[in-house]
Amino acid sequence: MLNFYAEQVQQLKAQGQYRTLPDICHEGKYIWRDGRKMLNFSSNDYLGLASDNSLKQQFFAQTDVGEVALTSSSSRLLTGNFPVYAELETLMANQFQREACLLFNSGYHANIGILPALADKQTLIVADKLVHASLIDGIRLSGADYQRYRHNDYAHLQQLLEKYAARYQRIIIVTESVFSMDGDTADLPHLLQFKRQYRNILLYVDEAHAVGVFGQNGLGLAEKCGCIGQIDFLVGTFGKALASMGAYLLCDQVIKDYLINKMRPLIFSTALSPLIVQWSGFVMRRLAQYQPQRARLAALSAQLRTAVQDFTQAPMPSSTHIVPYILGDNAAAVASAERLQKCGFYCLPIRPPTVPNGTSRIRFSLTADISQAELDQLLTMLTAEKK
Repeated sequence: MLNFYAEQVQQLKAQGQYRTLPDICHEGKYIWRDGRKMLNFSSNDYLGLASDNSLKQQFFAQTDVGEVALTSSSSRLLTGNFPVYAELETLMANQFQREACLLFNSGYHANIGILPALADKQTLIVADKLVHASLIDGIRLSGADYQRYRHNDYAHLQQLLEKYAARYQRIIIVTESVFSMDGDTADLPHLLQFKRQYRNILLYVDEAHAVGVFGQNGLGLAEKCGCIGQIDFLVGTFGKALASMGAYLLCDQVIKDYLINKMRPLIFSTALSPLIVQWSGFVMRRLAQYQPQRARLAALSAQLRTAVQDFTQAPMPSSTHIVPYILGDNAAAVASAERLQKCGFYCLPIRPPTVPNGTSRIRFSLTADISQAELDQLLTMLTAEKK
């Protein structure tokens, strides 16, 4: 009965796509694995807040942990709706200057729930080819018709809209703002032009890798582009640059009311820990003050992008803190990651199906607490590897 699964595991091993859960320990910006201490270049802790012990001490100094519930013990629609949830949603709506905010347990949880609740047979979803797996799953779960446009190819998107716009009551364009594997960005102002051109278009933007990193106040690429108020569904996560857990949607009040009544993962899930929600609020209130970290992250990222492009002699897709070192072959990516780890850099191989066949890579994910000397050491190692 289990032979089929065993054969599939063996096939993954033969293809160089077999994965295991790593046995690791964290020490600030370092990872301990197999007795080796390595600088972490695979974290989503973009501002370095997760390893900021002084920030945690400030939080616990002003928090009566004995009075804060560790679990909600219920969904928010039953007995799990603690006041701290509404406080954070109000804070978020005010910071983003939107009517409403709604919290979720994770970015995956948000993306597999929002689209199925919003879409019906009169809806067409048109999504960028490289959107995250959670968005793909949400699109499929919606049961709505969908089309995929070539990555960041807005001429192709225009063709699809011209073909289908008159056939549906609404079209939802779905994109990430910063794409998680190539580190490139969507042209949000261009996408908003389609909203002005077609009366029945709604825009869904996932800011998971942008919030905290972009904008004067750290509110994401939408803030940097000056278009927060024009995006119908602005989704982000607390689990990356914001050093917490959970996700959010900024939207109109009517959408929040609708989702509370229709979104199954929200209705039927135990809510986030109130302590975690309180920590998220603590970080959000300070987000604007981390402009120095954002500037440092941008400078380090620019250096690494330039260096990788120089020694690979290949186009660099990234313009952000996510920097792909594309090796193509699965085995080459795994071997390169192992060499880097032996030299003290915790870098991981990214292989299909996470990325397209033939584009296996090391994905460098930078954080603001990496020093110039540490980045220089990595660049020296990479240069030596290419010789």
